Amino acid sequence: MKQYRIGYTQGVFDMFHIGHLNLLKRAKEQCDFLIVGVNSDELVMQYKQKTPIIRETERKAIIENIKCVDQAEIVDTLDKLNAWNRFHFDAIFIGSDWKGNSRWEETGRQLRQVGADLVYLPYTDGISSTILRKDADQKVEG
Repeated sequence: MKQYRIGYTQGVFDMFHIGHLNLLKRAKEQCDFLIVGVNSDELVMQYKQKTPIIRETERKAIIENIKCVDQAEIVDTLDKLNAWNRFHFDAIFIGSDWKGNSRWEETGRQLRQVGADLVYLPYTDGISSTILRKDADQKVEG
């Protein structure tokens, strides 16, 4: 039996890469049912001030067709208590690169009050959509 019944993670998942896959696989190893929130295009624009390269409906289709994902939903808020109210997960999984971040520390406290754990998973070093985008831009310029 896995440690958690329902797990949750959330992200943009733009230009899906091995770091995304590693996060999803590691999350699924710890839960029976994995729900993945895919940030809406509008939400990404609000907090990153950039438009995802891949539209939200296509990003959701990619995520929901990965075998370790049981359910994918487009979400329009970064508020994890809102996500908990919607999905009632036992644990939320995020990359270890967020450890020590004050917003996530507060999120962890809030989730503990409703009986959910915040679980940091190993971050895949050297890969991100931002890095891929920058590398692609340099290749075009070069």
